[in-house]
Amino acid sequence: MEYGSGSPGDLHHHHDGSSDSQRRKKRYHRHTANQIQRLESMFKECPHPDEKQRMQLSRELGLAPRQIKFWFQNRRTQMKAQHERADNSALRQENDKIRCENIAIREALKNVICPSCGGPPINDDCYFDEQKLRLENAQLKEELDRVSSIAAKYIGRPISQLPPVQPIHISSLDLSMGSFASQGMGGPSLDLDLLPGSSSSMPNVPPFQPACLSDMDKSLMSDIASNAMEEMIRLLQTNEPLWMKGPDGRDVLDLDTYERMFPKANGHMKNPNVHAEASRDSGVVIMNGLTLVDMFMDPNKWLELFPTIVTIARTIEVISSGMMGGHSGCLQLMYEELQVLSPLVSTREFYFLRYCQQIEQGLWAIVDVSYDFPQDNQFAPQFRSHRLPSGVFIQDLPNGYSKVTWIEHVEVEDKTPVHRLYRSMIYSGIAFGAQRWLTTLQRMCERIACLMVTSNSTRDLGGVIPSPEGKRSMMKLAQRMVTNFCASISASAGHRWTTLSGSGMNEIGVRVTVHKSTDPGQPNGVVLSAATTIWLPIPPQTVFNFFKDEKKRPQWDVLSNGNAVQEVAHIANGAHPGNCISVLRAFNTSQNNMLILQESCVDSSGSLVVYCPVDLPAINIAMSGEDPSYIPLLPSGFTISPDGQGEQDGGGASSSTSSGRVMGGSGGSLITVAFQILVSSLPSAKLNFESVTTVNSLIGNTVQQIKAALNCPSS
Repeated sequence: MEYGSGSPGDLHHHHDGSSDSQRRKKRYHRHTANQIQRLESMFKECPHPDEKQRMQLSRELGLAPRQIKFWFQNRRTQMKAQHERADNSALRQENDKIRCENIAIREALKNVICPSCGGPPINDDCYFDEQKLRLENAQLKEELDRVSSIAAKYIGRPISQLPPVQPIHISSLDLSMGSFASQGMGGPSLDLDLLPGSSSSMPNVPPFQPACLSDMDKSLMSDIASNAMEEMIRLLQTNEPLWMKGPDGRDVLDLDTYERMFPKANGHMKNPNVHAEASRDSGVVIMNGLTLVDMFMDPNKWLELFPTIVTIARTIEVISSGMMGGHSGCLQLMYEELQVLSPLVSTREFYFLRYCQQIEQGLWAIVDVSYDFPQDNQFAPQFRSHRLPSGVFIQDLPNGYSKVTWIEHVEVEDKTPVHRLYRSMIYSGIAFGAQRWLTTLQRMCERIACLMVTSNSTRDLGGVIPSPEGKRSMMKLAQRMVTNFCASISASAGHRWTTLSGSGMNEIGVRVTVHKSTDPGQPNGVVLSAATTIWLPIPPQTVFNFFKDEKKRPQWDVLSNGNAVQEVAHIANGAHPGNCISVLRAFNTSQNNMLILQESCVDSSGSLVVYCPVDLPAINIAMSGEDPSYIPLLPSGFTISPDGQGEQDGGGASSSTSSGRVMGGSGGSLITVAFQILVSSLPSAKLNFESVTTVNSLIGNTVQQIKAALNCPSS
C-alpha cells in the first residue's frame, strides 16, 4: 500500500515557488517489502507507538517520523474497518437466527389445538389479520432483498441480473420451509437432505475410531504387506510379456501373464460386475525422495498433494512405526475415497495397507494393498473396490529431483452402471490410472516448488503482490479454493445429489445438492451446489484455451453481463503457462470492490479453471501475507477431460515433466460445469421450484453460451 509523506496541515508555498501539493507529489513514496514487514511486526506489538518509538523506527527504516506516524494512523483505520465488518457479519447471523425462531413460532401456532373441541383455536389475534400479514409480507420481501444482495456478493452479480430467464424473483434463491412451499409460495417443494458440515469438510465420512486390532491381525497385516511389496517390486522391474504397450504408448498389464506369475488363491474376478484396471508410468518429479515419502505417508499431505483425485484420506491405525524415527518399515491401515471430477462418476472407496521400505540409499518403495475385513466388521465396504499390490518406486536424482515409477492395479465392482459418457475413460484405465496420478504429482510438485521460491518475480506478480509472503498467502488461498471446488462436485456417498431435468443438458440434467456450511473458510448458511457434465466434439486443449482467454470470458460468464475482465495480478504455478493463479477485475461494473480469484491447472489427464468472487479487503489481506484461512470462498468453474476416444498423444512413459505432458488427442472433451451459491441462513431442508428454476437456468444458459461460442450444436 502507498502512503504520502506530506502533512495535510502544511499548505504554504516554499521559497522556490512550488506549492506544498507539488512537493508532496515529488515525495510520494512506496514503502519496500522489508519496511512494511518491520512496520507490521511493530504494529502487532504496539498499535499506538509513542514519539520515541516512532523516532527509533524512523532511524531503522530510513523513513521520516511523519511517514511512520501516518502509516500507523492508516493501519489503525484499516483494522477498525475489519472489526466493523466482523461485527456486521455477527449481527447479520443474529438477525437470521431471530427470523428462524419467528418462523418456527408461527409454524407452532398453526398447530395449536383448542383443548375443549380439538379444533383450531378461535381468536381475533391481530397477528393473523389479513392486513397484518400483507405488511409482514412486504417486510419479508425487503429482508429477502438484503439476503439476496449478500448472496450476490458470493456469485459476483445481483441475482436479479441472471439473463435471460423471466421472470426471476429475488426470492427464487431462498430455501422455503416445506409448509410454505406447499401453500403456493413456489409450488411443490423438492426434498433435498440438508447435509451437515460443508463441502470442504467431508460429509458422511465412514467411522474412523480405532480398529481394535489383535496381535494376530497385525501379524497377518505385516505378512500381507511384505508379500505385496515383493509382488510390486517384481511388477516394477519386469517388462514384456507382463507389461505391453497400448495404442497410446501407455504400459498396460497383460492379465493372463499376471495370473500365471502371481496365482491368487481367492480371485476377485468371479463376479461379472467386477472389472480390472492395471497401468504403469514413470517420470521425473521436482522434489527430493525423502520429502515425497513424507507426503505419501501423511494422509493430510497426501490429500493436499492430490486434491483433484483424493476426496478423503485417513490413517485408521499405525500397525508398525518406522525404524529410528524414519518411514522405512512403517505400516499403516488407511482409508481413502477417490473421484473423477464429475457428479456422473461414483467415487471409489479403499481400506488398504500402506507399507514403506527404503530399498537402498536414495531408493524407496511404497506399496498399497487392500485389506479385506470380515463382512460383520464396521470397516467392511458395501461395494468392493479391491487394490491389488500397487504403489511407487521413488529414486533420488543428483539435482534434488526424483524419478517416480507408479503402478495402479485395482479390481472394481461398480456401485451403479458407468455412465455412457465415461465408459471409455473408466474401462481404458485413463480415469484412475497411473498416468493421471503421476502427471498430477508432477504438476503439484511444480506448484510446491513455485511456492517455495522466495524471489519476487515482477513478471509473475506485476508489482501488485508486495512480498514473497503475499505470494505464498495467495497460493494457499487459491489451493483451498480448488480443493473446495473439487469436493463440491464429488459424487461421494456424503453428497446426496438430486437430478433435475434441463433443456440442452443431453438428458443428463443438472445435479443439485444442498448443505449447511459451518467452516471458517466458507460463508455461514445454506450452500447450494449444482453441476452438469456435457460432451463437446472439440479437443480438450482448445476448450481450456477458450476458458483461459480473458477476452472471451463475456461469451460464457452469464454473471458478467457482457463485461470484459483484466488480469491485475498473476502468479505462475509451473512451466506450462496454463498453470497459474490470476486476480481479475471486471470492467464497467457497479461493484468496484469485487475481484475474481482464479486458478487454472492443466496436464495430460485434464484441466481445471476454478474461480471465485472475492472482495478487495479480503484480497488485500492475502496479498499482505496474512493468514487467508478465514476468507470465505464459494468457488465455481469447469473441469475438462479427454473423452478417452482417439487419445493418441496423451503422453507415455518417456515424458519427464508435466510441462511436456499436456492434454492432447484428437477426441472430444468431457466438461463439468459447476456453481456454488450461498442461498440462505434458514435451516430448512426444502428447496422450492423457483430455486431449482434459477440454478437450472444459470447452468443451462452457461452451457448454451459455451456451445454457441465454440460453434457446437445446441443439443
